[in-house]
Amino acid sequence: MSLVLGVDVGSQSIKAVLVDESGDVVSSGSAPLTMVHEHDGWADQDPATYGTALRDAVRTATEGIEAERIVAMGLGSQVDGVVACDADGTPLRSAVIWLDKRATEQCDRLVSAVGSERLGELTGLVADASHSAPKMMWIRENEPDVWQRAAMLAPVGSYVLHHLTGSHAQDAANASSTMVYDVTKGDFDTELCEAAGLDPAILPPVRPSTEVVGTLRPDVAAELGLPATCKVVVGTGDEHAASVGAGAIEPGVIVDVTGTAEPVTTVGDEPVRDPLGVVETHGHAVPGTWLIENPGFVSGGSTLWLANGLLGVPQADIFSRAREAPPASDGVLFLPALSGSTAPRWNDAMRGAFLGLGMNHTSAHVARAVLEGCAYALRDIVDRLDALGLGHGEVRIVGGGARDDLWASIKADVLGRPVRRVLSEEATAVGAAMVAGVGAGVFASFAEASVAVQLDSSTIDPDPVAQQGYTEAYGRYRAAFDAVESALAT
Repeated sequence: MSLVLGVDVGSQSIKAVLVDESGDVVSSGSAPLTMVHEHDGWADQDPATYGTALRDAVRTATEGIEAERIVAMGLGSQVDGVVACDADGTPLRSAVIWLDKRATEQCDRLVSAVGSERLGELTGLVADASHSAPKMMWIRENEPDVWQRAAMLAPVGSYVLHHLTGSHAQDAANASSTMVYDVTKGDFDTELCEAAGLDPAILPPVRPSTEVVGTLRPDVAAELGLPATCKVVVGTGDEHAASVGAGAIEPGVIVDVTGTAEPVTTVGDEPVRDPLGVVETHGHAVPGTWLIENPGFVSGGSTLWLANGLLGVPQADIFSRAREAPPASDGVLFLPALSGSTAPRWNDAMRGAFLGLGMNHTSAHVARAVLEGCAYALRDIVDRLDALGLGHGEVRIVGGGARDDLWASIKADVLGRPVRRVLSEEATAVGAAMVAGVGAGVFASFAEASVAVQLDSSTIDPDPVAQQGYTEAYGRYRAAFDAVESALAT
């Protein structure tokens, strides 16, 4: 039986899974990655570590597996990153990744040149320094030596794809997050590229996520322990792959992906322009559809920050401590805006905060408040999707929010609606494998590939008493957000 390999190229790790023709995950592997934060709002990674971590994750996943069974490979990679490469694909500097917000000035200039309404209409995006075109502009203006040598400005997924095959490419999911891509026409826009000072030729060509780019380079195949005949598809973005892995291949369900950030997505059959700018329209991994999404607030990253940065404990301890505090944390609130906010409003200058602390509070209250604060931000986004007439199906939770019982129940109680777990621990990698399987003909369609989507048989329903308490607490959360945002603006 043939196997397809799906790889999740995240910001904290690279994960790999092997999926068979029946949709079962046969094996998995992972390897860590490190982020570097040289200044406030900056986030970089060493591109060389992508290849090393990919090797280790794939080697673990394929241990004891007959290599010739692996016929195709796909990537679900972090979007909004920029890897400046020379003509040989060698990186010229560290990767500026999605979490980086250094290019605020460049973003503002692009908006001024085009106009916010025009930019939103063309791109479907909220103008934000997290997107990749402003980062490219920053490199040009601050590192001219790098810029002069750069032959390709690749998203992380395209850089890894070149490492695998010797070719650059990106799908609509990645391209639509640049701020210079017309999300309706499906190509880079001349007006936007001119305003940003970017030549589209320096950007990887846009191709369908399922298109086979080629096969593995022989030296890379040997390094990974894979056959050189293994087909490699273009691949897609990480939240797009996670959405596919959760079964979001057509309009209906909402997918909540809890990783370092917490993207919230649903599928649209046409582009959507949100006049409030809470959600964006991106290309989706499923050709002919769009992913309507909020790219996420710092969620799992907030629990990691609390554990390592403040309490000096393992990240898992946050969840055990949170169980010792009551719903609504006896009044403690947390705003999950450690790197700016995307809900209820996008604001790069917004920062996180704890409020309502008293002498009676312990680390348990603080831990639970972090989980609850992330659930309040999730509600901001789900409520907005509902107001736009989107996502009327169930809410499916992926990642850390799915694995932890407490966090899953908090989300149900705060949303006031049932949530369902996606059982696949590596939904992003599974989604990437589904994309590869469709591209290589292992699955005839995404509908057929959905045999790999593993859902809990039952939902997690809101508790009426807790729901009532959270409704009041959510109101205080929104008031606190407004107050802190106003204070930071003075």
